[in-house]
Amino acid sequence: MTARLADIAAQAGVSEATVSRVLNGKPGVAAGTRESVLAALDVLGYERPVRLRQRSAGLVGLITPELDNPIFPALAQVIGQALTRQGYTPVLATQTPGGSTEDELTEMLVDRGVSGIIFVSGLHADTTADMGRYDQLRAQGVPFVLINGFSDKVRAPFVSPDDRAAMQLAVTHLSALGHTRIGLAVGPKRFVPVLRKIEGFRLGMKERLGLGAAATEELIQHSLYSLEGGQAAAAALISRGCTAIVCASDMMALGAIRAARQQGLRVPHDVSVVGFDDSPLIAFTDPPLTTIRQPVQAMGQAAVRTLLEEIGGTPAPHSEFVFLPELVVRGSTASGPGQRRAT
Repeated sequence: MTARLADIAAQAGVSEATVSRVLNGKPGVAAGTRESVLAALDVLGYERPVRLRQRSAGLVGLITPELDNPIFPALAQVIGQALTRQGYTPVLATQTPGGSTEDELTEMLVDRGVSGIIFVSGLHADTTADMGRYDQLRAQGVPFVLINGFSDKVRAPFVSPDDRAAMQLAVTHLSALGHTRIGLAVGPKRFVPVLRKIEGFRLGMKERLGLGAAATEELIQHSLYSLEGGQAAAAALISRGCTAIVCASDMMALGAIRAARQQGLRVPHDVSVVGFDDSPLIAFTDPPLTTIRQPVQAMGQAAVRTLLEEIGGTPAPHSEFVFLPELVVRGSTASGPGQRRAT
């Protein structure tokens, strides 16, 4: 017990006596200090005493795609922490290939009496999906918020990154480095974020390089949102003479780097690669990846805030909250062949 007190005190930056007072529920401890001690308990993996456990204000479901893409766990963590701070208990429900569908997970959460649901990159982002499922959910009186992929057929608040602006940032960066053959590796065409990225890419290529729609079209390659998908898309774009590739996810970007290396090309000397997301650990790849950072923290907190307003009886408007992304320049982009010759 003494060793445990010492560990908690060291982690929280307080005395062992203060830790003891908090654990025993005694008065005379500032609220901020008390929170630091409880946070230290959580970080060190100690179970909170029963008397200190916060009674849950209710369950909130979070439905995400598979967790292989690290951006989804990162978003889930932000949302889970924000819900916990407000007294709610997050319930993570993950779709996996061959596993439960979004509809099945939604039904399971509703059966368990959740106060609301947050959907991340769900069927709402698929332009071919039946949006009637969300009308049914609303008819059941379950508040919900949707992240990534706006649909005017769903009466609910949406939270999204600005996919169009993201692609314009990437094209501006690469064209400034002297690249004129810039490719775009994206997912299937039926998804709203993909369509928006294509719009932004076309606009960027027109504004920065003067390319028309037809010339830009051959520089767009659809594939799967995976390392293998990025590898296949990049191989096709490199064969068309692209010296720079913008990818719709960091996982695709890692595949693009692999494709370049398999052809004996160096990144970034021969081919520059830009990702999208700024997933955890992506700064430590070889080379460190230049990417477009999704504002995960702001988006997750906005989704929770909006949902809790709905739960509290103040419905959010049927609108989309759009968050600006940020270009993070690292080691996977460099001057293009034209720029190097000019230099």
